[in-house]
Amino acid sequence: MTLIRIAHSIMLASGWRRAAIAIVAGALSALAMAPFNAWPILFVTFPVLVWLADGSAAGRWSGAMAAAGAGWCFGFGFFVAGLYWTGYAFLVDAKTFALLMPVAVAGLPAYLALYTALGLGAARLIWVRGPERLLALSTMLTCAEWLRGHLLSGFPWNTFGYAFMQPLVLAQSVSLVGIWGLTFLAIAIFASPAVLADDPVDTPRPYRALLIGLVILASLAGYGAVRLLTHPTTYVSGVNLRIMQPNLQQDEKFNYVAKDQVMARYLRLSDRTTGPQSSGVRDVTHLIWPESAFPFFLTREPEALAQIANLLKPGTELITGAVRAAPSSTAQNPRAYNSVYVIDPDGSIHGIYDKVHLVPFGEYLPLQRILEQFGLRQLTKMVGGFLAGDRRRAMDVPHAPKMLPLICYEAIFLGNAVPQGERPGWLVNVTNDGWFGISTGPHQHFQQARALAIAEGLPLVRAANTGISAVVDPVGRIVNALPLGVEGVLDSKLPNAIEPTYFLIVGDYPLVLSLIVSLFAVSRRRFRS
Repeated sequence: MTLIRIAHSIMLASGWRRAAIAIVAGALSALAMAPFNAWPILFVTFPVLVWLADGSAAGRWSGAMAAAGAGWCFGFGFFVAGLYWTGYAFLVDAKTFALLMPVAVAGLPAYLALYTALGLGAARLIWVRGPERLLALSTMLTCAEWLRGHLLSGFPWNTFGYAFMQPLVLAQSVSLVGIWGLTFLAIAIFASPAVLADDPVDTPRPYRALLIGLVILASLAGYGAVRLLTHPTTYVSGVNLRIMQPNLQQDEKFNYVAKDQVMARYLRLSDRTTGPQSSGVRDVTHLIWPESAFPFFLTREPEALAQIANLLKPGTELITGAVRAAPSSTAQNPRAYNSVYVIDPDGSIHGIYDKVHLVPFGEYLPLQRILEQFGLRQLTKMVGGFLAGDRRRAMDVPHAPKMLPLICYEAIFLGNAVPQGERPGWLVNVTNDGWFGISTGPHQHFQQARALAIAEGLPLVRAANTGISAVVDPVGRIVNALPLGVEGVLDSKLPNAIEPTYFLIVGDYPLVLSLIVSLFAVSRRRFRS
């Protein structure tokens, strides 16, 4: 069967067959994301999306609605396949949450697919014949993806630009155009083979669109190769890091009765020797523990603080996640922050950061008080939900450059994660991906945090409960890492930061210009027709 026949069969599909084609194409597109990184699959699936739009009804509004339906099916397949792991979190406390698992596995993708529907439907409103329709698709779908990353607290997980995070030469482009600019380019490039099936009357030289896409792709790779070559990894003098990955089960991690066993495990691992030249924590200047490390309020457990002080040697600082009781918290009305502490060798608190960007349904419920009256709780089961910190801020850390703490998925909001005017020397991402088991979720999370390091030109130090813990240099090289699902410690030097990236200087203005130029090109083609 020729490409033209395949394209025509997709355009003419209707009913359940049309929906099935879109869902399968969307599900296959998830293979472009970590840990598979099979991004060439998008050269197959994105043309399907173009042909589904081509085959939508003839009328402008009826065509837009038909395209939106196909877009929703494509998005639903993509998000079910890419986010199935969210259901694992509902099995940690199965008695309480198992019945809500379908809401996560199907409900979240159904909601997120609305953005894909919006993007394809809006593109169909300005659809034209010929290669210019690729610009209509990339413009409108990028705008829809941007909305997904910002509306209702935002969830930019697996936006299409992340397909370029492997190999590392392609990932460098995020330092040039940001994740939204990379999303625009990804959609246009991967959709370009659709033009090969065009009528020669509409597209006299159909190969040109694909050729231009491949040239752009090669140019991105060339830019990345030069950037990697000109930015070798260098290290901050006198800073020796140790990341402790305990690999605790979730039911143990949040069980107060197990506090002694949890602390004993942390202390044992943190002081583990890693070779004949290792003296355990004595060699370390900065020890890092993961998110919400303790099944208790640390500052209300003097014995735990004393154990930490006994572990730390002079010149060693502890950076750890912890749940922090709010000053207004009472036994009747417990309120808390998801926080990061910097603890000095004497056990005193040197600095505190409270998480700003909380996870909906994980750390708080929308309409919290109303839903709690019906017996609903977020996954962490904190009555009243967690409180949000006032703002992201860089923190002073003794014996090291100023750091920016990022808790859990705060590290995936490229362009918004680092506060303006407070450029730190390194990023510290503490997280607890143990909610999601041995699945693709932690790999995707790590890849997106790694993209942040590249976009900012800052080293990333990541401490995860079950993995992936890692030290990443400012161009995305993995200096050292612990894999998912293992217990251990990771020792490393701290990479130096590099100069601010082009993306930091100009932001999304090149993207906005590209969107305007694309709309102009599409409009020009429409008026010609």
